[in-house]
Amino acid sequence: MKEARFYRRIEGGQVLCELCPRLCRLRDGQIGFCFVRKNIGGTLYSLAYGRPCAVQVDPIEKKPFFHVMPGTRAFSIGTAGCNMGCLFCQNWDISKARLDHVRTVDLPPEAVVEAALATGARSLAFTYNEPTIFAEYVMDTAALARARGLRTLMVTNGYLTPQALPEVYRDIDAANVDLKGFSEQFYRKITLSHLEPVLATLKALRALGVWIEVTNLVIPTLNDTPEEIGALARWVRDELSVDVPLHFSAFHPDFKLLDKPPTPVATLLRARALALELGLRYVYIGNVLTRDGADTSCPVCRRVVIRRVWHRVVLNDLRDGHCPCGAVIPGLWTRRPAAAGQRS
Repeated sequence: MKEARFYRRIEGGQVLCELCPRLCRLRDGQIGFCFVRKNIGGTLYSLAYGRPCAVQVDPIEKKPFFHVMPGTRAFSIGTAGCNMGCLFCQNWDISKARLDHVRTVDLPPEAVVEAALATGARSLAFTYNEPTIFAEYVMDTAALARARGLRTLMVTNGYLTPQALPEVYRDIDAANVDLKGFSEQFYRKITLSHLEPVLATLKALRALGVWIEVTNLVIPTLNDTPEEIGALARWVRDELSVDVPLHFSAFHPDFKLLDKPPTPVATLLRARALALELGLRYVYIGNVLTRDGADTSCPVCRRVVIRRVWHRVVLNDLRDGHCPCGAVIPGLWTRRPAAAGQRS
């Protein structure tokens, strides 16, 4: 265990966790909604620190990051728990589990970085469950990873407080944020959370200079109308940038949402076409195989500069982040240099 950050002691031996918008008030011995932050004797502890239950090396495209070092591998870790209650969670076996319900490994920050480098990974991803809930572990590990030349990635629901965000993301290079829908009703009923804090996180990350990609899981009858998809795409365009990649991902029935069918490919193709028509330059389709839904095209000359088949890059014509025509394709295309005196 490690004493948590982002909390304060309040009356009667309680603590107020200020990491995410739930603002859990915990009595002595009580655990938060996330299952991994606990009040012990008036001190809040992070139970998940150094205790991942998922450790794997993935293609970076699987996260998905399409504008961060294509074709490389990401050393990926996650713990138990989550601070949302998504009925459709596709990693529910760990996100809805307490630490004593899963098999964990002892992997302190230094060991994570050494293991990542030993695999030849070019980045370190905090993923699988919601990394915000193990923020202290993220922060300590990301600082070491950056010093050794690894890119640092968050795959996140974006549900954290504005005061915690700058510290949590201090050493994070890129974030893929799940924008799960574009209505408060959807967030409240289907994720047991709220939309506005996620939108605020996206804008704050953009202002901090963190590279952002956005993923929207398209669920039939719940968030798949042209009106909602159009509103989401316009918000990304107007509040973030036309250059922020937007991934429309296919839903499959899971956890407590078994009564909805898998997302038709036609729905995803329409969503992509609409977002492109509204001015977004980089719109992708995920979780299903399509003819060109995973390709990156130059917005100037329309040439395909990166072609992907599933999670595999089969063509990469970028040169230092430029199309052969000379146009800039925004992203993080190169490795982070190791800090002076550090071996990579």
